[in-house]
Amino acid sequence: MKGITELQGQVDEWIQNHGVRYFNELTNMAQLTEEVGEVARIIARRYGEQSEKESDKAKDLGEELADVLFVVLCLANQTDTDLQAAFDRKMEAKTKRDHDRHHNNAKLK
Repeated sequence: MKGITELQGQVDEWIQNHGVRYFNELTNMAQLTEEVGEVARIIARRYGEQSEKESDKAKDLGEELADVLFVVLCLANQTDTDLQAAFDRKMEAKTKRDHDRHHNNAKLK
């Protein structure tokens, strides 16, 4: 299994070999919003209360989530963000902050 740093490198290599260059940050932010919308559509129709159209049934949630991840990795690369380090810090903070809060939440019992 690849780590986030390896994934960032893989995306950068793909951009260099196939994508010509990164879209600018604003364009990638718009693309990210579009891809998240596609994930939301699948979730709302497949797992929520909306009915799923026949044309939506063939859509692969994993592929749509991968599209989101690809654009996030692009944004991290082009803004010189070490996403692995940021993720590790976030997980440490969430672990310290949320462990007791979630275990003591009566709504989650």
